[in-house]
Amino acid sequence: MSGPDVVTVGFKDATTHPSRGGQSICVSGSITVNAATGHNAKLPHSAVPGDQTALTAFIVSASIHAGSAKPAPEFETVQQDFIIAATLCVPADAARAGKPPSIVQLLTHGVGFDRFYWDFAPGYSYVDAATTQANHAVFFYDRLGVGDSQHPDSLTVQAPIQLELAHSLVNLLRNGTFSSKPFSKVIGVGHSFGSSLTHSLNIDYPSLLDAAILTGFSTNATASSGLAFAFASDTTIAAFADPRRFAGLENGYTCPQTDQGMQLDFFAPNVSGFDPAIVAQADAQKGTQTIGEMLSPPATPNGTLVAANWTKPIAVINGENDFPFCMGNCSHPTDQSALVQTMYYPSLSPKNSGSYLAPNAGHGLNLHFSAAAAYQYIQSFLLDQGF
Repeated sequence: MSGPDVVTVGFKDATTHPSRGGQSICVSGSITVNAATGHNAKLPHSAVPGDQTALTAFIVSASIHAGSAKPAPEFETVQQDFIIAATLCVPADAARAGKPPSIVQLLTHGVGFDRFYWDFAPGYSYVDAATTQANHAVFFYDRLGVGDSQHPDSLTVQAPIQLELAHSLVNLLRNGTFSSKPFSKVIGVGHSFGSSLTHSLNIDYPSLLDAAILTGFSTNATASSGLAFAFASDTTIAAFADPRRFAGLENGYTCPQTDQGMQLDFFAPNVSGFDPAIVAQADAQKGTQTIGEMLSPPATPNGTLVAANWTKPIAVINGENDFPFCMGNCSHPTDQSALVQTMYYPSLSPKNSGSYLAPNAGHGLNLHFSAAAAYQYIQSFLLDQGF
């Protein structure tokens, strides 16, 4: 980074532009990321649905048998270079002064969205909150198989390889691949499946991140794991649901069928909490999920959910009406955000933990009117922790 803009080092086909919120200067392009895992499940090609009827039957069957004992999967190794679409943003003032921040937030989106969940629209930009309130850089990317990133065989796109891609991105940020000097601290920020991946990094690589923020995440994924999430969204083969955007993708790539599905999964039950135009925009920008991710083993090799060795700052933030992770009530029977630290982070000191429930907000927290207050809580938490 130098001069008035962001240097495009590390990006291919790079463009510089303001954030959608207008308060940050960004560079977007593609990057090559090497990742390897020995824990992807070996899935038969027959797992890819032949048509929509087969996909719906799979979802019904998986929901009926949710919670039943399953045979241990046979694993296979995946190791290759992947093309990932990404954006790096910095505070506008820092960019103009040629003084890049030393701290970067790595933002990992969840299912149903692409990377612009984090910079959705003016007034909804988490990116701008992080750059203006905390003076941090932010790096956000389309997960493998989503948006402008590479779309491999849908059976290859599973949680374990997504985890290792996130691991590789942290290392690239630390070694100066995308800036004039390495970032000294990397904070992992996730939403939903992106939070599950960030949490898994804390389990497998407890020294990797300097802090973590988990949004749309709890110890209770009843609706998500039971595929009620897929029922509510009317999960459809992506090429059928939106042929303009997803033509050419194989049948193992899926997405919500309509804006009603997006509303059911991601928005609060009270319509006073969001703008209907944002629901329509979310549907127009929706991201894909693969059959491989649906059938994926846990991202962590041993399947544990406990980050026994993590002691660094972490905060958990949810919309109070999150459906997939709270069944619509994150206060019942107790604060589901606060419970994460108690159950999953036994070595964590109370002084390093935080939790917040955004009022009148659903699973897609960033798309609600109360998102700005949640963003402010997150940045204040990080500043109070010395970042």
